[in-house]
Amino acid sequence: MDTKVESNLMIGPDDKVPAGEATLLGLQHVLAMDVYVPPIILAGMLSMGALDSQGLLQGTFLAAGIGTILQTVLFMKMPMSQGPSFVPLGAAAGIALAGGGLAGHGMGTLIGALVVGSLAMVLLGLTGVFQKIINKLVPAVVGGTIITCVGLSLIPSALNDNIFLAQGNIYQNIELASATALTLLICVGISIRFPRVQKIFRTGSIVIALLVGTLLSALMGRFDWQSVAEAAWFGFPQRTILHWGIHFDLTAILTFLIIYAIITTETTGTWFAMGAVTNQKITNQQWNRGIIGEGLSCLVAALSGATPVTGYSTNAGVISITGVASKRVFVAAGAWFIVLGFFSKLSAFLAAVPAPVIGGVFAIITVTIMLNGLNVIRGIQTQASDLYIIGLPIILTLAIVLLPKTVTNHAPQLVQYLLGSPVAIAAVCAIVLNLLMPRDHKLTHL
Repeated sequence: MDTKVESNLMIGPDDKVPAGEATLLGLQHVLAMDVYVPPIILAGMLSMGALDSQGLLQGTFLAAGIGTILQTVLFMKMPMSQGPSFVPLGAAAGIALAGGGLAGHGMGTLIGALVVGSLAMVLLGLTGVFQKIINKLVPAVVGGTIITCVGLSLIPSALNDNIFLAQGNIYQNIELASATALTLLICVGISIRFPRVQKIFRTGSIVIALLVGTLLSALMGRFDWQSVAEAAWFGFPQRTILHWGIHFDLTAILTFLIIYAIITTETTGTWFAMGAVTNQKITNQQWNRGIIGEGLSCLVAALSGATPVTGYSTNAGVISITGVASKRVFVAAGAWFIVLGFFSKLSAFLAAVPAPVIGGVFAIITVTIMLNGLNVIRGIQTQASDLYIIGLPIILTLAIVLLPKTVTNHAPQLVQYLLGSPVAIAAVCAIVLNLLMPRDHKLTHL
């Protein structure tokens, strides 16, 4: 699928960036990703104590770091950052609890299912089947639609989970998010108005915005200094496969094979988005290598006692804003994650940044992802049937995001997993419509 659009990059994927600058810009990606949220949610679902929760966080950071470096340097060979997926959290908690929880074989059963599923992903890439599926089922109009739905699906999360429904006074949340977003816009505006300082204000816009938001939250008394003070400085991961063991259960394995298929569909959208913002066409070899890298990243996560990691679409939005797509920056982001896996004090500091501060930046990032998808669609000639291939997945994405929790909670378990990933359902819808809708010779321009 060709997703080329006009490049707006200051620094391309293969351009060299000084080590110090790459380190700072890598941290910018880490701050924008909210990686600690899924493990904290799972720890709550399993009623984990402090040591188990810390171990889950450390394992997640390590898997994200190693996965990021593997994908960027060896497999996808594109700027790609890995982080924990939200999709499998419900299934992970259910399997662990069904296996006896933390006191029984629960975590060992979960790890067994994760290991088998990740190896299945590796096999999919080694056989070369994955790129054949992509080439057959995902032309440009479908790829652009998936990118659009990725951004669209994240907007409600940015606004609700991080701002309106986040912990604390809602008016303060709105103030913090607005101040952070305004700082980001001012930085980008300065970089456009004064090209000489573009490198500082555009490339560092997200870090500057997050710093301003964090300082403002500290002045409001919203920054949790106590959690930072109480955290140990260093610590090795203590809740890996060596602690939990491994146990194989057929039901758990089948469940996670389905969930890995959903995650794969979701991460495909992320790869499309990254290809669009970096103005790169993903080759057949990259598709196969990418799914191998995804499987190995998930295997590292399983062995670390964490849940599956996947490509984060957030980083495509960061690249759109900053104009920096250097792979060196993403390697630095991976190194930061690995450091966080051992440097408990620093991870506690980042986790203490209030959600509204993250939300102020996150909301703008999600819109840039959506607009990149629309740019891909705009660059192709569409047929009359394409209007429905584009429109219905967008409607479905909004419908699933806005679907009341009472409906979701009463659905069968497998349906709940699917409803937890609007992008996966939107992608399947776009693919099926593309296969079934009749083609004609009347071309339209969107």
